Amino acid sequence: MTSSKVTGNTAEDLAAEYLISQGLKLVQRNFYSRFGELDLIMRDQDSLVFVEVKHRRSGLNNAIESITPAKQRKMVKTAQFYLLKLGRDVNCRFDAVVFNEWGQVEWLKNIIIL
Repeated sequence: MTSSKVTGNTAEDLAAEYLISQGLKLVQRNFYSRFGELDLIMRDQDSLVFVEVKHRRSGLNNAIESITPAKQRKMVKTAQFYLLKLGRDVNCRFDAVVFNEWGQVEWLKNIIIL
């Protein structure tokens, strides 16, 4: 595995642990479709939460900025595909968990408003 893949997997592990400690439940990791990937799918009470995880050595702002409009469109399309496969209507939102090189974490809720 490349070092960026290992770093990404570690960041996803930490993000999942952090969100679980905040009361969310893990539904699935790394959901892939032809539209893209969702890093984490969590349940927050009656809502599904689609989570993008980013880790950047250059800081939290750089990690946040890396979730571009194109990435957001891919997240939405992949989530729509997931919900179609699920076969029922549920509340959902899109969050991000970002880390810097010192392990600072920031949880951003509702990064995409539909």
